Amino acid sequence: MKIVLQRVSYGSVKVDNKIVGEISKGFVLLFGVAQNDTEKNADFLADKCLNLRIFEDEQGKMNLSINDIKGEVLVVSQFTLYGDTKKGRRPSFIDAAPPEKADQLYNYFVKKLRESNLKVETGIFRADMQVEIHNNGPVTFILEN
Repeated sequence: MKIVLQRVSYGSVKVDNKIVGEISKGFVLLFGVAQNDTEKNADFLADKCLNLRIFEDEQGKMNLSINDIKGEVLVVSQFTLYGDTKKGRRPSFIDAAPPEKADQLYNYFVKKLRESNLKVETGIFRADMQVEIHNNGPVTFILEN
């Protein structure tokens, strides 16, 4: 599993020119699933996202988690995170999980995040989405396991 986590002041995702998910201060998570990923991987990364201390405290230090600030989360599925561009000019997606497995683990991951009682929004799996990200910082991390 691979996540591109961006700390944002705003994030939204549109499908067919209609906003289907929208958040204010929090995270936009671009979420990809690999062939061998399991619910255990999703558990680990959900916990990491909820407890990673990357929001500033009163002294301006990255010391607060999204839980601490009661932030919001937008999760967008993105199989292209597993695109291999080492050879040739066309990416290979052989490492990406098949859609059925990826969809199941995507929904499981979102469910785990929602157990935190934070606002969690999503895109639409396999849809053509337009994602708007107002990266705050900029702060971006790549999380894998």
